[in-house]
Amino acid sequence: MPLFDGITPRTIETSRLAVNILERTADDPATPAERTLVLLHAAPGSSLFWQEIMEDLPSDVRPIAIDLRGFGGTEHLPVDATRGVRDFSDDVRAAIEELGLDAVHLVGWGLGAAVAMQYALDHRVLSLSLLSPISPYGFGGTRPDGSRLTDDDAGCGGGAVSTALVERLTARDAGDGEGSPRRAFRTTFVSPDYESENEDTWVEAMLSTSTAEGNYPGDSVPSPNWPGFAAGRLGVQNALAPGNFDVSRIAELGAPYDAPPILWVRGGADVIVADGSFADAGHLGEIGALPGWPGVEAAPAQQMVAQTRAVLDRYRDAGGQVTEVVIEGVGHAVHLERPGKVRTAILSTIGYLGTPISPAPPTEAIILSSWD
Repeated sequence: MPLFDGITPRTIETSRLAVNILERTADDPATPAERTLVLLHAAPGSSLFWQEIMEDLPSDVRPIAIDLRGFGGTEHLPVDATRGVRDFSDDVRAAIEELGLDAVHLVGWGLGAAVAMQYALDHRVLSLSLLSPISPYGFGGTRPDGSRLTDDDAGCGGGAVSTALVERLTARDAGDGEGSPRRAFRTTFVSPDYESENEDTWVEAMLSTSTAEGNYPGDSVPSPNWPGFAAGRLGVQNALAPGNFDVSRIAELGAPYDAPPILWVRGGADVIVADGSFADAGHLGEIGALPGWPGVEAAPAQQMVAQTRAVLDRYRDAGGQVTEVVIEGVGHAVHLERPGKVRTAILSTIGYLGTPISPAPPTEAIILSSWD
């Protein structure tokens, strides 16, 4: 495991499974919850992706990065996709309890943001920082209002993930050939101008993903609906299919007193989570990359950003605080490309800087270019 200086792993035996976490060696376990951040990674990936930002956080803030089940050093138990991401969120709860914590600040990226939203529906949190979050209505297969396109979630789930990528993850191929995790990282996780001396670490994080049955990406089943496959019942991507995953009820948490502040950070050049995502069957059909597209009425591109904004606007209308931050020219891994900006936004959200970033009006966002 390629660890940065001052970062150390630890295995926690919980009531559900053995969970791997990363911590900073110098951190005080007695740090109060108000200064404790629990970090949840994207897929494919692991807690290794958080090391840069962990290093840069103030010494009196305690970051704890958790490997989700089937990733990194956490036990590779199968994911029951019919529960949405509750297997993951229940695992996180078990780890937090084992650490002697209760309500904490949650930071989630991609899949981790989906888990964080589910967790907030089931348990009290102090704040939610959502980096490049999946739509509250799941990944793919929905109309702008969140309703499902088909009863079987055609075009969603494990079958939507590149078989070449899965094969190379299984083979732990660290090369840069077609379909490799390294190529996927360069073309989908970050913008074209991103360069880092830590790229090998980020690729290692991806290679730690289990592709065993029930893990990443999950199974698929034949479908009579375009494009011919639908979400199965096991695995990570199937857990995000709209029939299994819907956390839009998070809007109802926006009461003026107990509602946690929500930070939503996204990259303006994100090709994974977007209103025209290159991981969405509807968009791929519309641009001719998937043959046989039945048209915009039957299979529209999912409006991922618009859906998230609509749900968070309702949260705001109910009395909750939401801050949307857009970092232009940045891809899916916003915290890798602009760690200083993301760090500052998170610290502001948890109240560390004293004065929070002023929330933008419901239909606007804070556009960051040079702010740190």
